[in-house]
Amino acid sequence: MIVYEHQCSGHINSAEFLNGCIGYDKTIIPPSCKLWSFSSALNQTQRYSAVRSHLFELINYITYLNWRERERDESCVLCFCCNATNLLYLTKKNTAVNQSITYETSNRVYKVGAALHKMLPEDFPWSSRGHLVRCAVVGNGGILKNSSCGREIDSADFVIRLNLAPVNGSDVGVKTDLVTINPSQNMAVNPGPLVRHVSVYGNVSLMIPAFAYTVCTAVSIKTLQVFQPIRPQQPVVFFSPYYLKTLDRFWKGLGLKEKRFSTGFMLVNMALELCDDVHLYGFWPFDINLKQQTLQHHYYDNKPPKPFVHAMPEEFIHLLQLHSQGALTLHLQPCL
Repeated sequence: MIVYEHQCSGHINSAEFLNGCIGYDKTIIPPSCKLWSFSSALNQTQRYSAVRSHLFELINYITYLNWRERERDESCVLCFCCNATNLLYLTKKNTAVNQSITYETSNRVYKVGAALHKMLPEDFPWSSRGHLVRCAVVGNGGILKNSSCGREIDSADFVIRLNLAPVNGSDVGVKTDLVTINPSQNMAVNPGPLVRHVSVYGNVSLMIPAFAYTVCTAVSIKTLQVFQPIRPQQPVVFFSPYYLKTLDRFWKGLGLKEKRFSTGFMLVNMALELCDDVHLYGFWPFDINLKQQTLQHHYYDNKPPKPFVHAMPEEFIHLLQLHSQGALTLHLQPCL
């Protein structure tokens, strides 16, 4: 094992804040500040290859540890104090008629009229199911291609998928309880293709960030209006911008700086609040795997992401830290 000599400049606020809650200074892995230091280094192009090489060695070491060798502090879930349980998306219970909603990425507001309020769900689906035990959050990374993780993913009590990603029995499974839709996928003018696409997931909740940006709102509401008469059994729900703003403040206070968090990162935080045992699949921001084999960007295509929107490597570092503390489990190898 490499001994990392890099020292953080002082004791960073993020570690101070979480110490005692997730136990940053109580594990057998290198001190947390040495993990966090990779985030800024990954942004320096001239150092990227060298930093990534060292990071991969550290990842191999951390993910090699047996679950029982990692300290799991159940109270760590309390750190994620953004209240996804009651505020993840808009419902009749948490949103009033004529309530003014502030957008996630600006100070502009939207007033909830009676017509929209009538179409909101009464409450959350998990409110009647009790606390969730094992949850799988399925990212779209190319690392899932030929992973044979489908059966393992489908064995979870609650499965979350992102941006209408394709399902299959071999690598990513087919079970779905919640799936997100990117506003660019809201083909409300011609809803036929979207309705057919969504039908493969069954009658699961479709979640849309309708109040992330002002341009998202009209098409999202139109999608809801289209779906209700065609598929009344299919809940279409809107991310709460209040929840996402709170989540943004929380993580930026811990040093994660980016324009807007990825949908996957948002839903990992949701799962940490709602589930006892969180498992992540397909969360891998690099173009090679741990065996140095080339990967396509997604498990279903090689379309690159839009530049400068999300900071995937930095998000991954934070997820790796949470894995090292036992708060969740990152799956980075093929499933047996």
